[in-house]
Amino acid sequence: MTAWFKRKEKGIQTATEEKKDTPKGLWYKSPTGKIVESEVLAKNFYVSPEDDYHVRIGSKEYFEILFDDNKFSELDTKLTSKDPLKFEDTKKYSDRLKAAQKKTGLKDAVRTAVGKSKGKDLVVACMDFNFIGGSMGSVVGEKIARAIDHAIKKKVPFLMISKSGGARMMEAALSLMQLAKTSAKLAQLAEAKIPYISLCTDPTTGGTTASYAMLGDINVSEPGALIGFAGPRVVKEATGKELPEGFQTAEFVKEYGFLDFIVHRSALKNKINLYIDLIENKPIRT
Repeated sequence: MTAWFKRKEKGIQTATEEKKDTPKGLWYKSPTGKIVESEVLAKNFYVSPEDDYHVRIGSKEYFEILFDDNKFSELDTKLTSKDPLKFEDTKKYSDRLKAAQKKTGLKDAVRTAVGKSKGKDLVVACMDFNFIGGSMGSVVGEKIARAIDHAIKKKVPFLMISKSGGARMMEAALSLMQLAKTSAKLAQLAEAKIPYISLCTDPTTGGTTASYAMLGDINVSEPGALIGFAGPRVVKEATGKELPEGFQTAEFVKEYGFLDFIVHRSALKNKINLYIDLIENKPIRT
């Protein structure tokens, strides 16, 4: 007896208009197994309503959440990475960049913009994990530095949303230099007495954690985000010890003093602007 799924006839063709494709993205399954309709997820700030799991989102979604009516002016839209080291691993770095740009529609792993948030101007730099793991290269550092310059020039508060696997190894020392550059720019922002809020999202690791992600006037995070320098697996292998439960989650990090607050995504816009009003000692916007 021949199994029902084995075709005897070869070369069977189905006309394009007759194909029954299943639309993608209609449902989302959270790590705890909860299934939610994508449309419902979007309306709930991309948080699973049943288990409160904060789905990883990118700059597009954060801009929608933070800017009034999703209106903003993007800064430095044409900056793209080069390949000065002619780096090659399983593929050329230049080819990897082109593939990432084509796949994501992004120029690099951070977008910067200015717009109104609760009626007042706010400069936002937001990382995108989909672009080579949100890795920090020369363009990421330069765009953040320029966004800080814009904030200083216009006297506008600055929000950094970190989501990164760390420094971009394909740029070697050029990538590591961005830690110093962005930190120096943030020192200038502090001298100008302009508020800086750092939002750590899942994951915030590596050179990002070692620089701008932990330098905010107020450091906040979304619930359950992974925050650390090296990942838990690497730390466990290096120390040879069992790690505490919840190690490197936002809740664990807050308990040990590296975070000031954990903010639910639905309250993000209100909380960020509340912190800015408190730092500036201005009337709190309702």
